[in-house]
Amino acid sequence: MLWSLRPQARAFRYVGHKDVVTSLQFSPLGNLLASASRDRTIRLWIPDKRGKSSEFKAHTAPVRSVDFSADGQFLATASEDKSIKVWNMYRQRFLYSLYRHTHWVRCAKFSPDGRLIVSCSEDKTIKIWDTTSKQCVNNFSDFVGFANFVAFNPNGTCIASAGSDHTVKIWDIRVNKLLQHYQVHSGGVNCVSFHPSGNYLITASSDGTLKILDLLEGRLIYTLQGHTGPVFTVSFSKGGELFTSGGADAQVLLWRTNFDELNYKDVSKRNLKRLHFDSPPHLLDIYPRTPHPHEGRTETVEINPKLDVIDLQTSTPPVVDILSFDSTTTTETTVRTLPDTGEEICGYFLNPSLMASECPPTVLKKKTEDISDLPSESQRSIPLAVTDALEHIMEQLNVLTQTVSILEQRLTLTEDKLKDCLENQQKLFNAIQQKI
Repeated sequence: MLWSLRPQARAFRYVGHKDVVTSLQFSPLGNLLASASRDRTIRLWIPDKRGKSSEFKAHTAPVRSVDFSADGQFLATASEDKSIKVWNMYRQRFLYSLYRHTHWVRCAKFSPDGRLIVSCSEDKTIKIWDTTSKQCVNNFSDFVGFANFVAFNPNGTCIASAGSDHTVKIWDIRVNKLLQHYQVHSGGVNCVSFHPSGNYLITASSDGTLKILDLLEGRLIYTLQGHTGPVFTVSFSKGGELFTSGGADAQVLLWRTNFDELNYKDVSKRNLKRLHFDSPPHLLDIYPRTPHPHEGRTETVEINPKLDVIDLQTSTPPVVDILSFDSTTTTETTVRTLPDTGEEICGYFLNPSLMASECPPTVLKKKTEDISDLPSESQRSIPLAVTDALEHIMEQLNVLTQTVSILEQRLTLTEDKLKDCLENQQKLFNAIQQKI
């Protein structure tokens, strides 16, 4: 659902997924909305009254996370098929997969400069990936619980993990060191969000609370109570003056902060300016900050908005249902016959936000106004026989991916059994050594 609060509350409900929607993210320019679902697909929506979308199919299990790179050119998706997949948004097609996790992947996020991806899995590991070499360059293990969510700080030097063991951890990826460890929740932590300044972190937990941490002083400063059940998600606005939270009570709460506001364009410019230089070793290219130790302060402010905040939803806002027409492959409906000039190409792309740096603003404006001029299904020049053949190929590919998924599961079971055998063999060897 896409909410508009001005001049009065109303919402657009986009219908297209066939199962639970697990993750959403706007593109950096706001012209696209990516969604992940348990129906194993990813959809790319144009957030307007028409609700056009493209459907991406490559995962063989429910998709848990979507994330745009800071420049909007790539999309990372994480799935219960134990893989992370990266997609090119310019051509709207699949690029490559990252395989090293041995259990469901919960979340995958790009670093602010786009050179790294961080992922967390139910195999109790957090992995850092290099998007250039497509290799795992770092690994953090936790033997107590697994991370439900991970995120880079705005500088890209640290990551925060939201743990199923009720903890929040801050890791410095340059020195591979745990900087801060917070045990402030009484339930699993489901989501975290950094303030654009990087000085504050907000957390959402199954204990029904939100908590704001001061990372400079290493302490809890606010506890927010507004939801009547588990809180699943929380996110700061781009400037940091607002944040939203959503929970099992079917409520979305909008909060205002008292932090310093930041100009999001300045934040983006600071992160993107490093994209176009020759890439130095990116775990060492930023001067390390001194970690802030915990201080023994326990005083925090507890806020319950139900005591003094008017419920704006007393009158039910109007909701408009928008049915999507599908494009079932990643590239089929993105482009018609490519024109010769760059200006004309902009007019035929389904994705105006990705062309912002290459096309004049007038062309983009014309594109958003004339987007309904794209050919309908009945007007396409693709012969029916070719369409049937493509559908048959897609069915065969689905069967093939399911077979690969089953083989991966069997391989994982074999690895687990082999690990158990090696552990038992080591125990026997140690016992024999002690007797000798």
